Amino acid sequence: MEDATARLKRMKMRSWRRGTKEMDLLLGPWADAHIDDLSPEALEVYEVLLAENDQDLMSWVLGQTPTPEELTPMLDQIAEFGRNRLRKV
Repeated sequence: MEDATARLKRMKMRSWRRGTKEMDLLLGPWADAHIDDLSPEALEVYEVLLAENDQDLMSWVLGQTPTPEELTPMLDQIAEFGRNRLRKV
């Protein structure tokens, strides 16, 4: 059975090593900044999000296709985080 520390480490690694560089650069920094503070319920949602393919995630983040209802609040937070990071550059 995986302990909490190992789970967070695995989720951070999966956030940084997605398959497309765009999602690496969006999810990796977000996970580094927020994953340690997520509630158990939010961690479950993020784990579901990590199981999605990058093309769908990018389409949802960009607002090109409707986001699944259970992922919408978290994806909105992630997209806002990404926009704020870009503004600082």
